[in-house]
Amino acid sequence: MPHPRILVIKLGALGDFLMSLGAMQAIRRHHPDAELVLLTREPYRELGRSTGLFAEVWADPAPRWNPLAWLRWRARLRGAGFIRVYDLQTSDRSAGYFRLFGRARVPEWSGKVEGASHRHVYPGGHRMHSIDRQRAQLEIAGIASVPLPDMAFLDGEIAGFGLPQHFALLIPGSSPERPEKRWPAGRYGVLAAQLAARGIAPVVIGGGGEAGIAAAIRAAAPSALDLTGRTDLGQVAALARRAAVAVGNDTGPTHLAALAGCPTVALFSAASDAAKTAPRGAVVRELQAGSLDDLPVEPVAAAALAIVRD
Repeated sequence: MPHPRILVIKLGALGDFLMSLGAMQAIRRHHPDAELVLLTREPYRELGRSTGLFAEVWADPAPRWNPLAWLRWRARLRGAGFIRVYDLQTSDRSAGYFRLFGRARVPEWSGKVEGASHRHVYPGGHRMHSIDRQRAQLEIAGIASVPLPDMAFLDGEIAGFGLPQHFALLIPGSSPERPEKRWPAGRYGVLAAQLAARGIAPVVIGGGGEAGIAAAIRAAAPSALDLTGRTDLGQVAALARRAAVAVGNDTGPTHLAALAGCPTVALFSAASDAAKTAPRGAVVRELQAGSLDDLPVEPVAAAALAIVRD
């Protein structure tokens, strides 16, 4: 007898995807014999595969205004034999995919779209954290326990980085399109110098495009180790498990550091709502200012030093 097929939708940005991993793992536990399929964006296909939760990982085709593409996508959805869909994205796009099935053929559906069999209704102006919202959504679908994700599946080799014994992760980047989410590089440099003076070596991580930020930090703290452009997600998780503390902007690697168990200080401007999107983990502190240009070093350093681990 074939296994029941279930679709999980999470398109996300990286931080959003990471915060949905606990829900994905809970769905896997609730449906131990099911064949789970993940629908996500192309950049997260490999991450989805690495979880070990899914038989297949599909890239969202985003048909937009191409009628033939919509027809092909509708045929694929309808022909896949899904008995249930967990819409963890709950966006206009995923609601459109619900409608593609048609009333007579739509499977059981967990999400907020009108007509869903397991509908979770929440107001548009809500301030519920994404993880709490997904817990409430899955409870309606019969899944009562949704702990924070087990990140053990994500690991990497870091022996070649020449890491000091006691170090802090600095995560000064963010999406290039969102510069308002970045605390000034010069202040990261001052923070790095203060940490180094206390025997906590600064280690800067980020994409290759953040090399200039790392250089500015090293100008203020020459002992800082620059790993920008040199780490994948598994290595970031491994670094976070060893680091004494992490300080970062509202960006995916900051979420990853917190979920991997690193004490984390997350910095927010008015561009983000910390109540809805702050990292979750064992020890997390959030600091928010209308503009991160107005956030001085002193409270950030105090927050980091207050949670640093041996």
